[in-house]
Amino acid sequence: MTTMHRALRDSTTMLRRDITHSLRFPMMTISGLAVPIVLLLIFDGVFGNTLRAGLGAAGRGGGSYIDYLTPGILLMTAVSAAQMTALNVNADMTEGIITRFRTMSISRTSVLTGQVLGSFIRTMMSGALVLAVAVALGFRPSAGAGAWLATAGLFALLTLALTWLTVAFGLFAKTPAGANSLSLILVVLPLVSSAYVPTGSMPAGVRWFAQNQPLTPIIQTLRGLLTGTPIGHDAVLAVVWCLVIAAGGYAWARTSYDGSPAVAQ
Repeated sequence: MTTMHRALRDSTTMLRRDITHSLRFPMMTISGLAVPIVLLLIFDGVFGNTLRAGLGAAGRGGGSYIDYLTPGILLMTAVSAAQMTALNVNADMTEGIITRFRTMSISRTSVLTGQVLGSFIRTMMSGALVLAVAVALGFRPSAGAGAWLATAGLFALLTLALTWLTVAFGLFAKTPAGANSLSLILVVLPLVSSAYVPTGSMPAGVRWFAQNQPLTPIIQTLRGLLTGTPIGHDAVLAVVWCLVIAAGGYAWARTSYDGSPAVAQ
């Protein structure tokens, strides 16, 4: 059996374990999905009228506020699911299951890959559900088939990037509380981006940060693909940032995993 075939077989086994764990403890999956839907309902239903009036048609790209809001909530879907992944990985590290895996003849990378694949599947399904809820609330995307395909591709790339990063968070942290605290960075960043209001409406210093942080071009690209607003060079920046985050998260995760006392040779 080749090394690649063995890694694929073991990763599939770990994916089944992850799915079984999700079915056995569904509240973690439900809570991860509930956060973006609650944000969608709050920002559209509670703050929507005020923001709609304050931003005006120009600030919303000429559409309704939920058309502006939905791409940001889609990003929050990936963030929320990734946060759950950090907790799952940290639980495996702190509860001793990784030590048991060390005694088995399995590919070392499969333990992490199974977690990432499971999270990826859940996040893609969650994204589709969030879009369905947004449509029910009045979201009217103008995307054609090509734009929808590009949206799915960018969302998938974003999901992989954030998942590998939060896997690293889960491995690096000593406790679930620590893993959750590190993941909160990803929850705060969208608040200082173009997710909820245009960056042009922010004070100068905050505006500069919002316009130059990694998540803004991703949101702007998703918004442009779904609603037809101008994308410009944001698409290139979005892909580059996703690749950088994915590569950095993967490298950090592998370093933390290989250097962990639980798995050290």
